Parts: sequence; structure tokens; C-alpha cells
Amino acid sequence: MSTLTLSACAKLNLTLDVAGRRPDGYHEMRMVMQSVSLADEITLDFGTSQGISVRTNLGFLPNDRRNLAWSAAAAFEAAVKQPVNVTVSIRKQIPVCAGTGGGSSDAAAVLRGLNQHYQTGLTPLELARLGEAVGSDVPYCVLGGTALAGGRGEVLTPLPDLPDCWLVLCKPAFSISTPELFHAADAVRLRCHPDTTGVLQALEAGDLTGVARRMYNVFEDVLPISRANEVQSIKSALLSCGALGACMSGTGPTVFGLFAEEEAARKAWQSLRALYQDTFLTRPAGSGRTPK
Repeated sequence: MSTLTLSACAKLNLTLDVAGRRPDGYHEMRMVMQSVSLADEITLDFGTSQGISVRTNLGFLPNDRRNLAWSAAAAFEAAVKQPVNVTVSIRKQIPVCAGTGGGSSDAAAVLRGLNQHYQTGLTPLELARLGEAVGSDVPYCVLGGTALAGGRGEVLTPLPDLPDCWLVLCKPAFSISTPELFHAADAVRLRCHPDTTGVLQALEAGDLTGVARRMYNVFEDVLPISRANEVQSIKSALLSCGALGACMSGTGPTVFGLFAEEEAARKAWQSLRALYQDTFLTRPAGSGRTPK
């Protein structure tokens, strides 16, 4: 029996834009993505069971093919054409249904871990392509770091690292239906779009303030009014605590603020944690750097 433990980092959308519906039913996306050190812990136990099994520390999460970690193991087994016998244990730290890629990151960690254990030699890009069938964010989560994502999220261009900073994540106590939010975006003409080109230029220049001031997510414009009000309230709280910028991630409802100084970030974290249970203080991750 052997065991392998991996970290599955959360992701944030520094920008998120929707260019319209594609013929295949997906949407054409343009997003600047960032990994952060907030992570789930994935443990792979080999030789303890026949086939694929999944367990988590949250009783309401599915442990079958509805879990992306299970789907990732099944996709790997089909791709390498050899039996996979593994028990996947997931200790969740990333909030669920939050727009921060927890399930996708778990799946990506499973792909990386199986590739390592079975010594199949798949490159990160090959694992990312394998992840396309599991979920739209899985390819990005395989590679991590700072990246521009196009297509439905699988067309990835590595970018210069986000300058070192602190991030405060805050998830209000509700979830948002991703299909409903895409439907709402299809039904209106989106008024505003992120300055993605400006963000790319700011990253190239190492300009943290330039990135923060251009962060934007088009889904904020189509939230139900009560949800939009709470998201805006959290953004305002982060900005009033000194965030250089604040934005909703993915289809939400997690809001994050980007801080240059640890002291301001810690004060914001402490203030919001008194109101929202799922509030986290974290750092950028990926691209080979070790978060502090």
C-alpha cells in the first residue's frame, strides 16, 4: 500500500468576460486566472480498494461520478488503458459552490497524483487536455499560476506572475446557480467588460495597482438584486479596509480583495470574518513559487 498527499489550490478570476454562446452550447470566455494558497488536501491511497472510491470530510458532497475527483480518476483510467485502484480522500478547505474552483482543483490534483503514482509520463499539457472532459476549469487547475483562459476555459496562455500580495476571500452564506447566471447573461446586453488587455499589460509591468484597478467580472451585472447588493457590500468593505481592488470570482458568490500590505489585509480579514464564516486570508500561488 502507498499513499500520496497533494494540495489542490483555489483559483480566482482577476477578470471574467463572456463573448457569447458557442455552437457547442458552451460560452466563449476570456478570463485572467490566478491560483492562491488556500487549498484542499487530497490524499490518494493505493492498494486499499478495487476500483475508484472517493470520500470527503463534508457529508453532503457526492462520493460517486458526480464528484469531479471521481470523474478525473475515471478519465485517467480510460486514457492510460490500465486499471486504477485508488481511494481519494478530500479534506475541504475551499468553500463549496463559491466560484473558486474547489471541485476542479480537486480533480486536477487527482490527475497529477495518478500520473505520478502510475509513472505514466503524461506532461502537464497532456494532463490539462485530459481534464477538458472533466470540467471547464480543470485544465487551468492542472497548470495553475497566472494565466489567460479562452475558449470555454481550456485555451490557456501562461502570464507573468501576479506581483506578491495578500488576498482576502469572503463567501456570503448563499450559493448561485451557474446555469442560471449564464442564462441571465445571455438574456441581456452586457453593459461593461473588463479591461483584460490592460490587466495583461499591468502584469507584464509588475504593476499590482494596475491589475487591481482593472479587475472586473461581467457576472456581477446579472446577479439577482439581493445577491448583487450583498456582493457589493462585501466589495465596499474590502475597499474601505484598504484593498487596491475587489471583484467577484467566477460565478460567485465569493468576493476577494487584493492588498499590497499584510497589516491591511489582516484587518480586513478579521473584520469580515466576524460577519461571514467563510472568510480567508491567502497569497498568490503557482508557477513554481511557494506561498508564504
